[in-house]
Amino acid sequence: MSKHLPGVYIVSDSIGETAEMVVRAAASQFNSGNMEIRRITNISDTDTLEEIVNHAADNGFMIAYTLVVDELGIYLQNEAEKAGVVCVDILGPLINAFKQVSHIEPKKEAGLLRKVDEMYYRRVEAVEFAVRYDDGKDPRGINLADIVLVGVSRTSKTPLSMYLAHKRIKVANVPLVPEVMPPEELFKARRGKVIGLTIWPDQLNQIRAERLKTLGLKGQATYANHDRILEELEYGDEIMKRLGCPVIDVTNKAVEETASKILEIYYRRISNV
Repeated sequence: MSKHLPGVYIVSDSIGETAEMVVRAAASQFNSGNMEIRRITNISDTDTLEEIVNHAADNGFMIAYTLVVDELGIYLQNEAEKAGVVCVDILGPLINAFKQVSHIEPKKEAGLLRKVDEMYYRRVEAVEFAVRYDDGKDPRGINLADIVLVGVSRTSKTPLSMYLAHKRIKVANVPLVPEVMPPEELFKARRGKVIGLTIWPDQLNQIRAERLKTLGLKGQATYANHDRILEELEYGDEIMKRLGCPVIDVTNKAVEETASKILEIYYRRISNV
């Protein structure tokens, strides 16, 4: 006579992914095959729990749940016991163990894991965005970005884009070069989205000279030439004035310090939308 596992009601006050993963992991130890799982999510009342218990009893199902509100969990356990339904608390014992060891009260807030996951994926998405639209590779990023950084080479556009991406903000950056006309999208961008970066000529000269050395090139190349730097900075200032964008001087500033100023501008803009 073949044996098979009972169906399972997954009951949660969030979306129930945690409980389902645990149930499937446990069931895999029994070659469960086509075990039926029914997920009931966003539970907030006892009437629904009573209905689930009745269905479980009628269909020979068991119940696995993640309910962080104690009253709901206790009610479900009591009703299941009266109906003769096997009912398993997925998170409760572990939460209680953490509470016992740490002496900290749990938040009792549904969906916290999902919020953490969403933050993680938004961060990954922002990092991928920063890579895709780095250094003006694709002007379409200007319309899609939360922030667009502009400035001459070596004004920390890329490091700032990546730093802000880890704060889940999508940043595109566009280099300003006298011989290359900036993309038209830059001048059509919503006011306040574009932020300019500038730097003192002497520091830029030093940074570029060091950059050339790491590449095995002579520090006297045009890229680090003082007159060329002045020309680029003057051109950059002209474009930024045309854009009417806020400008941040990055001279002697750490990336974190400049990023803080950028975030001030960004949050001020979105709060006024």
